[in-house]
Amino acid sequence: MRNPTEMAKNAEIFICLIVTVSVVLLYIVNKCFLNTEILEDPGDYSWIIHGIRNILGYATVFVPGFLVYKYVVNTNYLNKSGRGVFGAVIRTCFGEDELLLVNTNPHSGTNQRTPLQDCCLLLFYFCGLQISYLSWGVLQEKVMTQKYENSDKEVGYFKDSQFLVFVNRILAFLTAAIILFCTKQPRHRCPLYKYMYCSLSNIMSSWCQYEALKYVSFPHQVLAKASKTIPVMIMGKLVSKTKYEFYEYVTAVILSIGMLLFMIDTGNDRSNSTVTTFSGVILLCSYIAFDSFTANWQGKLFKQYEMKPLQMMCFVNFFSCIFTLVSLLQQSSFMKSLEFMIKFPQFIVDAVLLSLCSAGGQLFIFNTVSTFGPLVFVIISTVRQGFSVLLSCVIYKHHVSAVGIFGVCLVFFSMLLRAYCGYRIKTLKQFHLQSGMSNVKSEK
Repeated sequence: MRNPTEMAKNAEIFICLIVTVSVVLLYIVNKCFLNTEILEDPGDYSWIIHGIRNILGYATVFVPGFLVYKYVVNTNYLNKSGRGVFGAVIRTCFGEDELLLVNTNPHSGTNQRTPLQDCCLLLFYFCGLQISYLSWGVLQEKVMTQKYENSDKEVGYFKDSQFLVFVNRILAFLTAAIILFCTKQPRHRCPLYKYMYCSLSNIMSSWCQYEALKYVSFPHQVLAKASKTIPVMIMGKLVSKTKYEFYEYVTAVILSIGMLLFMIDTGNDRSNSTVTTFSGVILLCSYIAFDSFTANWQGKLFKQYEMKPLQMMCFVNFFSCIFTLVSLLQQSSFMKSLEFMIKFPQFIVDAVLLSLCSAGGQLFIFNTVSTFGPLVFVIISTVRQGFSVLLSCVIYKHHVSAVGIFGVCLVFFSMLLRAYCGYRIKTLKQFHLQSGMSNVKSEK
């Protein structure tokens, strides 16, 4: 009978072989695709070529990880792995019982706040969210659509959406990691490989979001975000088997009508061509699909493993950094973006501010939800999206007529109505539950 230690070493060698061979083969495929003649003049559909490039780069990380996962499961490696560094890494990535990455205890109690303290804290979170995401929206549109000019009077436009995603994610990861390191958190139990799915969909949704700004105006994009209720509901049924109330379907229909009125009436000042308008619609639909999956997959992980939002933020952004960095290096676009940063110093300022606003906004979101609940956050987010549209129209002079304004009002009315109905139903359920308990006690 073979020695368990020897079997574990052989398995480790085979895992290394799987990773090496798959990475080399995928790298060769990527290089062959990058060198094809079709990339010389992609024309109006350049985003398709860039998207395929990105996906091939992400596959260099995702496919080897998936193959190792299948090997670990099929060979029951976790039960016979050694206690060395290699075995610990595999257990951390694919096991659920021995994860010690966050090895601290949760807080043992909560401090009671006065109503005045609650009001001050809510006002702080409200202002923080508005400032973070309003600034983020303005900077996002500036970076992707406005020209940069240096001291030598050279003019340039930044086009690499993936580099912006990388910059945003690495700063968000560092922010979450530092906070996790400095504060006490519950023990982390979720295997790391499960973050790869929502990380991949998250960076794809962000890439589609940035890329869409080349074809549609920022108000169109904000309203598309606001109208993603129906796709989120569909994805919720597919991923999490979620059941929805009747009012949720009604508000989703009202929201979609408002979005349609805005899209039809408001001119798309990004381009006058049908091709680019069609490209913008495809990118926005892709953004909504990826973002809907991300939210539902993260919700599923929250329910299953009960991790804290900061833990989710840290590990999702960790994998996002790896995905985007590998893809950028394979396409040789990482150095090009760095050269653009050196050539146009103002871009460095905008990119850093954009990332800081994104990371800060995530922190305010997590704290608002954990302290005051999702209802308060939905109301704050609704107000923020309305401000985003108005601010963009004022700064970048987007044209919105009366019908378009009516459509915007319908969208935000439906979101506020959804929040109100949700609050009322929750209150009624609690009232009936308490009444039922009181009746049971009186009968006794």
